[in-house]
Amino acid sequence: MWPYLVKEKNQYYRFITSGLVHADFMHLGFNMFTLYFFGSFIEYAFGQIFHSKVYYLLFYVLALILSDIPTFLKHRNDPNYQTIGASGAVSAVVFSAILFNPWAKIYVFIIPMPAILYGVVYLGYTIYMSRRESNGINHDAHLWGAVFGLLFPLIFKPQIGLYFIDQLMHGYR
Repeated sequence: MWPYLVKEKNQYYRFITSGLVHADFMHLGFNMFTLYFFGSFIEYAFGQIFHSKVYYLLFYVLALILSDIPTFLKHRNDPNYQTIGASGAVSAVVFSAILFNPWAKIYVFIIPMPAILYGVVYLGYTIYMSRRESNGINHDAHLWGAVFGLLFPLIFKPQIGLYFIDQLMHGYR
């Protein structure tokens, strides 16, 4: 994603193609590993709720695009700013999974924690790092991907919000 070229040369395809390029095999591997574990769950959940797997594909592509819009707006006048990866879309998948099952156990390195706790810590870290803008990672895409991952299912099925609250109050059954 090169916001400056999107603005100056109308290269809107970068909203999609940036998600196909990764810094190295570790970056690609981490995204694919995360997508493998959370993606199949969300694909299944969307299939059950929306009765079509098309929603999962729509969800992922929209997450990829929409998670980069704040980055575009923030850096469109900076010819030196560039970012790569599908982390915004992957973040959306993870946060949708948290919405559906907040008490699922997630392992961060080797430390197990409830998904909801992971989500809060992850959002705090992402917001903090986004303000620092010092390490070349597009934390804004992570943040807005997470927000999209929560909002997309709720827009189509607001009852999911009640299900989420019920799970928070009564724990996983």
